[in-house]
Amino acid sequence: MDVPKKSPNTFVSQSIHYAENAFLLVIGVFTVVAMAQEIWIIIEGRSVALKDLLLMFIYVEVLAMVGVYYDSKKIPITLPLFIAITALARLVILQGKEQPPVNLLYESGAVLLLALACVVITYKPGGKNDAE
Repeated sequence: MDVPKKSPNTFVSQSIHYAENAFLLVIGVFTVVAMAQEIWIIIEGRSVALKDLLLMFIYVEVLAMVGVYYDSKKIPITLPLFIAITALARLVILQGKEQPPVNLLYESGAVLLLALACVVITYKPGGKNDAE
């Protein structure tokens, strides 16, 4: 029997897949390192603020996104949207009082828009939603 030869496209596809997995592993490792650094800063300062907790949520969501990709080989679009919502919420909390009040409206409008996008994306007419 003849052994089928792999096409150059298969080699390119596999190379891209291996590079993608390697970079996702790097992202996961760097996220854990960043979390450890943040925990160390909190321990040194002996104070936990809401901004610290929101930053930790962002790290956890990034790790979850990497984990979901390794499990299913796809990333649900809602995960990056959740990360963006958390990042915007953190921005609102960290916003200084010297900022114009209209910035708060823009940021909260962006959060609302992202939340609506999550609803639209996950809505399945006549069927059950993934959240159920």
